[in-house]
Amino acid sequence: VATPAVWTPAYAALIVLMWLIMMVAMMLPGAAPMILLFATVNRKQRSRGAAPLSTGLFVLAYMVVWAGFSVIATGLQWGLERAGLLSAMMTSTSLVLGGGILVAAGIWQLTPLKHACLRHCRAPLSFLAQRWRAGRAGAFRMGLEHGAFCLGCCWVLMGLLFYGGVMNLYWIAGIAAFVLLEKTIPAGHRLGSAAGPALIAWGGALLASAFFG
Repeated sequence: VATPAVWTPAYAALIVLMWLIMMVAMMLPGAAPMILLFATVNRKQRSRGAAPLSTGLFVLAYMVVWAGFSVIATGLQWGLERAGLLSAMMTSTSLVLGGGILVAAGIWQLTPLKHACLRHCRAPLSFLAQRWRAGRAGAFRMGLEHGAFCLGCCWVLMGLLFYGGVMNLYWIAGIAAFVLLEKTIPAGHRLGSAAGPALIAWGGALLASAFFG
């Protein structure tokens, strides 16, 4: 049986880095259309003599948003471990916690704010047309804005890692694949909406088992 980790500042920094690497690996594929389109527009702007924009700064700003999320996720992980609700393998030990996370994720999938954020993530051309800003500072700000929309779209889904296992590669890959499909395929909005009731039913079954089973 794995022993609980000792939370030192160095260990906390390592966990933040772990979360950031996971978030980059899970979110960058879905952000690729936006990044590629930004790079294309950037090249055209530079060919016309405009001040160069940095695609690297755009991506860096996008990662800064998820770095902030990684710090918050690390704090949640620490709190859940201290409360005995998370195992040493970073998996929920409570049916109530697991069911609550699933229900929360399902409800979020159905909210107008979720779908507003998803629309921005699914329409890179519209995003750039409406929010284009010149200069390196503009590139960084656009990266922050796009990262914020992606965070708004997916933050509760990332919370599912506390149910399936933060270190469960199959669970990580499954969530990453869902996020990619939701953002890129034509039926992505319908996929996201359909996932809502399914997650609520799954979580409800866990809660029923916890309270009545």
